[in-house]
Amino acid sequence: MSQGKARVISTELLPNSEAEWKRLVKTTYIGQDGVTRTWEHAERTTRPKGSDFDGVSIIAILEKDTGREILLERQYRPPLDKICIELPAGLVDKGETAEQAAVRELKEETGYIAQAVTTSPIMFNDPGFCNTNFKVVEVSVDMSLPENQNLEPELEENEFIEVFHVKLADLWDECVKWEAQGYALDARLASFAKGIQIAKKYGF
Repeated sequence: MSQGKARVISTELLPNSEAEWKRLVKTTYIGQDGVTRTWEHAERTTRPKGSDFDGVSIIAILEKDTGREILLERQYRPPLDKICIELPAGLVDKGETAEQAAVRELKEETGYIAQAVTTSPIMFNDPGFCNTNFKVVEVSVDMSLPENQNLEPELEENEFIEVFHVKLADLWDECVKWEAQGYALDARLASFAKGIQIAKKYGF
């Protein structure tokens, strides 16, 4: 995927009054030693009322004749000014379960029809910086379905996503190559890949 015309042209401080997706806050707390301190951090403002998580990351393994492959995405991320390689992911809608959100987001971003298989506990992206959290949902993709042969993603106007897949067994080596090529790696994907590599190393 080429970055094309995508590039950062300016960066400025954003007042909370203009923020649509997140805000910067200062929290006053009492530490384990009884001392009162403050902590600066970001908060998401999009979490639906009644939900205890923000979104989902999706692990979709495709069963191919040549072996198992994992479904991935490339997209330009302005905060990094780079193309990032990621797992499919998205925010949960009001009233959705994690499983429903994963199936919907996968269809919208990649065109694949899937069924949820397992769901992780809630995970936090960067707990020292923000309260953003998510669940990882493993999904099953039936490659025999006609819908999964003729993919029809439903991207939003401002979404430019390239979908691709690589052999699961090669995922860590691919991550190393991608970074060397100048891509950014999403931490969820890279952590998953490193976990597979460590499991192989120790014979799990």
